[in-house]
This record gives sequence, C-alpha cells and structure tokens, in this order.
Amino acid sequence: MEHQIEYHDSTVAMLEWIWGEGFMAPGGEGNVAKMVEGLNLEGRRVLDLGCGIGGPACIVAGKYRAHVVATDLEAPLIERARSRAAKLGISDRTDFQVVKAGALTFDDNSFDLVMSSGGVTQIADKIGIFREILRVLKPGGTFSCYDWMKSEGEYSEEMKYWFEMEGLTYAMETVRGQDATLREAGFAEVSVLDRSDWYRVQVRKEYERLRTSDFAHLVELIGQQEADHALENWRATVVVCENGEMLQVYSRARAST
Repeated sequence: MEHQIEYHDSTVAMLEWIWGEGFMAPGGEGNVAKMVEGLNLEGRRVLDLGCGIGGPACIVAGKYRAHVVATDLEAPLIERARSRAAKLGISDRTDFQVVKAGALTFDDNSFDLVMSSGGVTQIADKIGIFREILRVLKPGGTFSCYDWMKSEGEYSEEMKYWFEMEGLTYAMETVRGQDATLREAGFAEVSVLDRSDWYRVQVRKEYERLRTSDFAHLVELIGQQEADHALENWRATVVVCENGEMLQVYSRARAST
C-alpha cells in the first residue's frame, strides 16, 4: 500500500520555523551531537532512517565528515533534503532515498552507524526494524536514536487528544519496552535513557512564544486556520510533556563484534 503523505508543506514550514532549518524534531544540532557523542564518524558509512528534510543527515555529513545514506517514506521531504545538501555543498557525501515501509534494502554489514531522529517512533514493528538495523550494521557498529516515547500504562484522555491534534502515525514504546526489544533483537551494550527534562522546559517556552510575540508571524507563514490548530497542538503537547506521559528518549546499542 502506498504511503499517505502526512507532512504537508504547512506542517514542515511550521516545524522548521520552531525547531530550525532542516529539522522536524526538537533539539537541532545539539540533538544530533547527543546522538553521535563519542563516535568517530569521519569517512564512515552512516544510515539515517526517517531523515525527513535532512537536517541531521546534513550535519553528520558536513560537520562529522561521514558518508550518509538517508531514507524517508515521503518523496517531497527527500526532495527538500537533497536541495539542502546541494545548498551546503555536501551532495557528494549524501544519498537521499525514497523507500517503502518494511525490510531495509541494504546489504548485510553495510554501515558503521544507523541513526534515527524521531523515525522509530512511527514504526509499529519495533522488533522487525531493530533486527533489520542489526543486519545492516557492521560488526561492532552502533545504532543510535532519539524518539518520543510513552510512560507505562494506558493513554490518558490528554494523550489521546494530543494524538488527534498531531494527526500523525505514532507507535510509541516505553523505556522498558525499548530496552527489552533491542536486547531481544540481538543488540549488545544497550542503553535507553529518558532525558525528558530538557524538553519539558523547552516546549513551554515554544508554546509561550507561539501564543504571544510570534503568533502573528505564524499566521503569515501558514494561515489563520493552520496557525490556530498549531497553537492548540502545542498547548496539548505541553500538557503531555509536563504530566510525564510523553517522553524524550535516547537509545544506543551495538552490534556484537
């Protein structure tokens, strides 16, 4: 079944405006730094899953001098990512590809690092994608991802409302579930860390900015109706972040040597 476009132009414009050019998840370049901390990537092969409009992939290729293959389900996002790489002069170190959901189309032992910023959040078959990631990693290679996850227990009405406002596909895991599934997939040295505190502070600042000084500009950017929706979406995001239901989690695991 063909993937339905979820990230329309207005959504992408809003996310870039809030989170920075090239980014569809919070944290910007600092978020990428957390994901690759301690890794020597110069000349290494990196796979970025769910690359969106290419911000993280371009940083890894430009600043960290890696060769990056980056994939996404949505062709318009890939076109934006290619344009960004060309503008930055790093097209020779980036390969942006439109893919279909399911098994990865790469050979075994192909990459030194597989990374994802927000992509695994939207994949229901966690064990399947983790086994595929392990398959394409070289022995001793690293998997590193940043994802939005859920607290233990059933979703509250506030969380269900947030999903409704987002209008996107989510398949959220718990911290404990992520750890267990990575180990079941065959990874070693698994670390799954809840680092939600930073975004609980940041999302409140984003919401206050949206509803006060910058709302008029948001209306100019995406129109009144979309801006009203975005503001309510951010208010709902504040609620589920501050009540501890929606978590910001960094996972890292290694392929055995």
